[in-house]
Amino acid sequence: MRFQTPLVPARLIRRYKRFLADCRLEDGREVTAHCANPGSMMGLAEPGEKIWLEPNEDPKKKLKFGWRLVDHENGHFTGVDTSVPNRALRAALQAREIPALAAYETVRPEVRYGQNSRIDFLLSQPGLPDAYVEVKSVTLSREPGLAEFPDSVTARGTKHLGELAEMAAQRHRAILLYLVQRTDCRKFALAADIDPAYAAAFATAQANGVEHVVCGTRISPDGVWVQPRATISSG
Repeated sequence: MRFQTPLVPARLIRRYKRFLADCRLEDGREVTAHCANPGSMMGLAEPGEKIWLEPNEDPKKKLKFGWRLVDHENGHFTGVDTSVPNRALRAALQAREIPALAAYETVRPEVRYGQNSRIDFLLSQPGLPDAYVEVKSVTLSREPGLAEFPDSVTARGTKHLGELAEMAAQRHRAILLYLVQRTDCRKFALAADIDPAYAAAFATAQANGVEHVVCGTRISPDGVWVQPRATISSG
């Protein structure tokens, strides 16, 4: 998935109110960017970090920049926009590039299910059970090479696990797809110390037939691409 507008580099001044970030562009101007990430962004929002912003000229938007990437300045990037995974994954699912889900031809996003919820993707194919796919963006890394989810307590994520278990009980496929939006990680694990309730719900859901898939990404200031065959082991 290519970014619609070429990104511009900046330095982070501060992130606040979850969805706002003050930044300094290379020409010295200070701007406020939209931060499309409701999580804690642990380790990714330190003042002075090099980041990449996407400018826009949309008159309907109050903020003229969106924060898309953290540049670790060692050749690696982290994607911080939680809306990106669904856009990138939709293309990968439609191209049938994810081995565990390649048998499905029809891809429908944002389908209502459960208790006033929407599944990220509902996949269908004649002769196969429907596949309910919930997507989670993974950006936390507290140990070199290890990506973790979640980065904060997520009651919403725990609710999704229960709803996926209900779909599995109805003989559908129910899949948690963790998209690691970091290029510096090759392992994935749950951050059980951050949200024990989520980890417990994950174990229960897995015991009741919920599957999980972990995909990597290729990230640059040009865009974010799913790498379903990236070597990311989960534990």
